[in-house]
Amino acid sequence: MRRTRRKGTPAVTPVLVRLPTALHRELVDAAAARGLSFNAYCVRRLHGPATAEDTLALRTLVVDRARSAFGDRLTGVLVLGSWARGDAGGSSDIDVLVVMNREVPLTRELYRAWDRAPLAWNGRAVDAHFTPLAAPGAAPTSVWCEAAVDGLVWYDPSGAVVRRLGEVRRAIAEGRVVRGTAHGQPYWKGAA
Repeated sequence: MRRTRRKGTPAVTPVLVRLPTALHRELVDAAAARGLSFNAYCVRRLHGPATAEDTLALRTLVVDRARSAFGDRLTGVLVLGSWARGDAGGSSDIDVLVVMNREVPLTRELYRAWDRAPLAWNGRAVDAHFTPLAAPGAAPTSVWCEAAVDGLVWYDPSGAVVRRLGEVRRAIAEGRVVRGTAHGQPYWKGAA
């Protein structure tokens, strides 16, 4: 096949793949739900983690780093965004949510502690975001709503993170918080 190239883009090789109609429809719907073209969605899916062993290695690296940096102040670790959804592109970073004990104030020092030795995996930056574990029954914040929709728990020794995600999912299911989109970015109405 002839390679095609647009100015400023990498070379592309066209590929013809025959898919069962039901699988094609599923992929088209998944792409539309993410605001992507069918082609872009398929390329991102193909760039995702290759094996379960890769994912386990990444999880171990991130959790070990968080545990060594924060010790007993750490409550949990989740992976968010494109990596958790399985549609990470070749240039996607890996977003992790580091959940701290309620008593730990969220300050720039938490980010500085993480950034002292930037973490990367297979050429991808691991970008940490911090949040406290909310008190039971507290109104969910937007970051907790996003985690409830597409976060994956990687570390939760006490089960507190899973319980909090359950509370947030109930709030979403009951309509107490509702997801909207503005300028292509999600936000949550009713979130704290």
